[in-house]
Parts: sequence; structure tokens; C-alpha cells
Amino acid sequence: MSSILEMKITEHIESNGNSGELQLKAHSAPIRGELSSAICREARLSRDPRFDGKFFVGVLTTGIYCRNVCPAVAPKEDNVRYFESQVKAAQAGLRPCLRCRPDSAPGSNPWKGTGTTLDRALGLIDAGLLCGEQALTVDELADKLGISGRYLNRLFSEGFGTSPKQYALYRQLLFAKQLLHQTQLPITQVALAAGFNSIRRFNEAFQQRLQLTPTQLRKASLKKAAKMDDIDITTEENCLSAMSSLSHGLTLYQYYRPPLDWSAQLAFYRLRAVAGMEWFTPLDKLNEGAGIMSDAAQHIACEGEAASLEYGRCIAIGKMRAVVQIAHEPSLHRFKLTVMLTADSPLEALQQFIIEVRRILDLDADMQLIEQNLQALSQLNLVPFSGLRIPGAGSLFEAVCRAILGQQVTVVQATKLLNQLVEAYGERFELNGREYRLFPTPETIRGASLSELKMPGARKLALNALAAFICDNADASVDDWLSVKGIGPWTIAYAKLRGLGDPNIFLHSDLIVKKRLLAHYLRHYDKDSVNTSGEDVLKTVDYPQLCQQLGRDIAPWGSYLTFQLWHQV
Repeated sequence: MSSILEMKITEHIESNGNSGELQLKAHSAPIRGELSSAICREARLSRDPRFDGKFFVGVLTTGIYCRNVCPAVAPKEDNVRYFESQVKAAQAGLRPCLRCRPDSAPGSNPWKGTGTTLDRALGLIDAGLLCGEQALTVDELADKLGISGRYLNRLFSEGFGTSPKQYALYRQLLFAKQLLHQTQLPITQVALAAGFNSIRRFNEAFQQRLQLTPTQLRKASLKKAAKMDDIDITTEENCLSAMSSLSHGLTLYQYYRPPLDWSAQLAFYRLRAVAGMEWFTPLDKLNEGAGIMSDAAQHIACEGEAASLEYGRCIAIGKMRAVVQIAHEPSLHRFKLTVMLTADSPLEALQQFIIEVRRILDLDADMQLIEQNLQALSQLNLVPFSGLRIPGAGSLFEAVCRAILGQQVTVVQATKLLNQLVEAYGERFELNGREYRLFPTPETIRGASLSELKMPGARKLALNALAAFICDNADASVDDWLSVKGIGPWTIAYAKLRGLGDPNIFLHSDLIVKKRLLAHYLRHYDKDSVNTSGEDVLKTVDYPQLCQQLGRDIAPWGSYLTFQLWHQV
């Protein structure tokens, strides 16, 4: 687009202001219809990773269920049945495959972004509200959702064929299975990390639902790993020795459905990084002192420039203090997470930690479906950047602080303010001889002077007031923050976008988004047919109406349209 046209768009925005209310609409219709058996069959036979986790393959002759990417010999179609969730496959009496490990599949929540009661219930269950020592009853969970326990049970029965409690239990068991496969944590610690208070209860539930004991699963995983290193684990003593020799820290692999543009995601993080809280490590530095990179590192590094960097950051969840190194393995459609915890970190927060990392990386997004919806926006004729996801912030409070500090300044200026905030008020902790920083808590910011920050006093007061409101109103929703002076719709929307991973935040009141939308609209507009100039077309645009229609058409993927437009700058 010519610079003259860009200037016209800028003038139009400045003269008309940011008119129109922010549209945060949810789709009342289903996000996607059920996949047909024919599509499932093709995805299974081709092992298409874009369908990983969107359905599961039950093999009736063996009594197991698999991911569609399972490397085992494909069974005959007459012997399989397709399930939309792992829970439904388990309800049919099938156990998870030990080879493709369905517990490692990307998540697929067809209700996400709809704002429905079931969507909110799943979010609370994922946060661990039905497990652990402080577990709620089903009626207490229903009360939080503003419905009856009977209605909540009906929603889960219709959606998953089971109760909320059984759904939560199966999620716990699948996480435990993942830890048994991928880590050398003792079984007692695995049970604790999965939210079980009793090792006896854990063993009983594991054997009953997964049809083998945790010990049997652990030994099978060790045997498979030991074969690669020629380790004898026929005795318990040698088994423990094998665990020691195979242990290189707490490592977990998190899968996604392609495409994923890691270069773009890294660039977004690097431009906004906070020293001591986030860092970027070249892969060739990981084996510094060894002289050469490992074979795995060489394999990953050759697959692209983005794969040559690891992203690291600190995350706090309750009393847990964690450091995570994130390395992309694109050929396997997964990330390798190396997690380090302080000695006093409670293991029961580990599952929530992994959920947060998946949110930060947006690993459960169905990019194939999202990009199809973006291409279908006839008003824009948009050709989306493939694999562009939502780069999340470390927490909801971090996201809203980033939004407040970023008002009416450049990204570089906002990042400088953010670094000053963390330097002055962030908690510090040591791990393996290195000092790390955490983002400040609301409790710290509510009474902070913020004198280090060179910005308007009203904005400082807004930070103090919001932090105080969060501390005093623990059960308040994000939308309730609008009652705080200085907190507006744009700030709330940005917080939901990067702090909650809400997929349906169409930030059309943002100046950059508005500028890019109008540019796309003009490109699509056939000026010759009406014999008018681009400037005249801009005068006739009803921007609020245009955005209202776009909001309806793109729902529930408005956040991805926002990032597509931001990415064009």
C-alpha cells in the first residue's frame, strides 16, 4: 500500500476517533460439527498431525484407544470406532495406548471461547478445584457457576457421558500417566502431583480405570528407555539405578497440532522480554564445555533459525516457584520443557503449571480451523500468516499490568517500564546458583509508590487501585475490574487475550488494528465500479457496523484476527 493511502487512513482514524464499543461476542452455534467417519478414517490412515487430539481411535479387537498419529500398524476400519474425547473412549471400556500415549495429545475443547457454562466448568476443573485437599464438591462447583448440581451433572452427561467428578478423576489419571512415562519422579510424588491425597486411592483408581498399576507402567517405560542405553533393569535395584542414569531433570514433552510459527512467537516475546524473568538461550550454548552439540540439538537446530533458540521464563503458582526452558522440536510437532522447581515448591501445583505453559504457548489451538475462518472473511480478503498463535503472558495480573503500562507509548517504552516494575517490586529467588525474578504480586503493587516509573500519576494510581481491588475481591471476574478508575474496555480485553488465552477478543478499537482493517477494506473495495477515490470510500465506512459484522463472522476466533493484523505492522 502506498504511503499516501496510509496517511489517509491515519487521518481518518484521528478525525473520527476510536468509535464503537468493543465487540466480545460468543458464538451460540457449535464451533465445529462432528468430524465424519470418512474424515477420521483419512486422518487416521495418513497420520495427519493436524487432527491430533481432535478425535481418538478405539480399536475394538485390542481394547485400546489411540491418537490418529499412532505409529502402530493401522487396524481395519471394521475394527475401529471414533471418539471425540478420551473420556468417552474410556467410558466405552477402552484403555489408552502405551505406544502413542493419548495423554500427550494436544487438547481439544470445542466449547472454548463460547462462554458457555460447560466451558467455564472445564476451566475450573482444569484449575484443580475438584481434586486435592481443598477439593470442592460438585454442588460447590455448581454454586460457583451459578447453577444447580443436578444441571451441572446433566451438562457433563450430555457432553462426555460421565459426571464432573469422574471427568476430573480421569484427567488426574492421564496426567499421572504422562508423568510416569516422561519423568523419573517416584510414584508417591506422581500421585501427589496429580492431586491424590492417598497413594492407596491413586493405585486403586489407576488400575481400575487404566487397567494396569502405576508400577507396571513405570517399569514398561523404563524398559523401553533402557533398551536404548543397554541397561539391565530386571531387578528393583537395577531399576532404581536406571532411573538415576536416565534422569536429566524434570523433562516433559508437550504436543501441538501444526502449523506453528515459532519464529513469530519468539520475536513477540523477545521484543517485550523482562530481564531476569525471561531469557533466550542458543542451543549451542546448552552443551558449552562439551565441545559439540548433542545429536538431538543438531537435528533440531538444522530445522530453522527459530529452533536454534530456547525460551526460558519464571512462573509462580501459589507457593510454587518454577523455571522452565522451552525448546521447539518442529519435526515432532512438540516442545521439550525442562522444569526446575525450588525445594519448597508443592508438587500438587505441577499440573496447573503445565496447563499455564500450554496456555502461554497456545498449544491447544486448532490452527487449521482458525485459518479457514480467517480466509472466509469476505470483507477483508485476508491471506493469514500461517501458524500465528496467541503469545500468552505469565499470568492474568502480568497481562493487565502490561496493558496499563503500554497505554499511549511504544512497545519499547512499555517494555522499559515493565523492566523497571519487576526490578523494583518483583520477588527474587535462587535456583542452582542463579538468581531469578518473578512478576510482582497484587499484594505488593497495591501499596507501592511506583516512583521508579516515569509515567502519568493517574496510571500509577490505576495500578495501585486495581491491585487493591484484586486483593480485596478474590472471586471477582475480570469484567468486574471495569469498576476501578482508570481501567477501561481495551485494558480488560488485552488482559483476557494474553492472560487467559481467550480466543475471541477482537480488539477493533486498537489503533493499529483499526488502521490495518481499513487498509484491507480499501484493498478489497472495487473503486473502479463506483468511480470514487480511496479517500471518499473511507468517509463512507461505518466502522462500528463493519466491526460488528466481522466480530460475528470470525467468532469465536477474534483473538487470532487481532494478532494477524498486529503482525502486519
